[in-house]
Amino acid sequence: MAKGRKIYEGKAKILYEGPEPGTLIQYFKDDATAFNNEKRAVLDGKGVLNNRISEFVMTQLNSIGLPTHFLKRLNMREQLIKEVEIIPLEVICRNVAAGSISKRLGLEEGAPLPRSIIEFCYKKDELGDPLVSEEHITAFNWASNQEIDDIIAMTLRVNDFLTGLFAAVGIKLVDFKVEYGRLYEGEMVRTVLADEISPDSCRLWDMSTGEKLDKDRFRRDLGGVTEAYSEVARRLGIIKEDKGGAEILSFGGE
Repeated sequence: MAKGRKIYEGKAKILYEGPEPGTLIQYFKDDATAFNNEKRAVLDGKGVLNNRISEFVMTQLNSIGLPTHFLKRLNMREQLIKEVEIIPLEVICRNVAAGSISKRLGLEEGAPLPRSIIEFCYKKDELGDPLVSEEHITAFNWASNQEIDDIIAMTLRVNDFLTGLFAAVGIKLVDFKVEYGRLYEGEMVRTVLADEISPDSCRLWDMSTGEKLDKDRFRRDLGGVTEAYSEVARRLGIIKEDKGGAEILSFGGE
């Protein structure tokens, strides 16, 4: 499928005009970044794995009635998505203390939180995506009270679904980051899940060993980043073995 002009390039993805009005093509890069782009690398195959894992998750979320921007996967690195107006917030759902919340609140990494906690960050790279409150969000008109309520409810549904999905294959969902967008359908506006869900945006720990299977392997120089992402894909049934025992990435009818 032919791409239109490039309209946006982020740290890990590029967006192009889609084949039909109201659609975009989302391309997954192999670039890895951390600490607000201070640490960078190119990891061969990361974009392919993230594309396939995100497709797997988004397809299932669509099937349970949780609206997303995802339409279909086009090839190894590209998805066809609905064009949305991105709400300038990163929404983080935390189940276990890790990362910045451990540092901010002096919590031991790995300690279960009393309940799932949702945090908001203002999506602004040059400011370091600062933590903000609902008061900031409504005061600066980044989102309405109704949109905040919808985002919280949808994020908790995503958390419930992902927690069960990963637990079934021996992985603990520590936390994850998502983004939302406004989908305009005539005079109607809906809030839908956007961006991606992959080991780039989730903390995933092996339930038995505590081994990290996510982007923290890159942040903390642990090595084996794409191998960890491949392990997540293998457990989800995305990577399968051929007759000779070699692992292959399954792409359905491709």
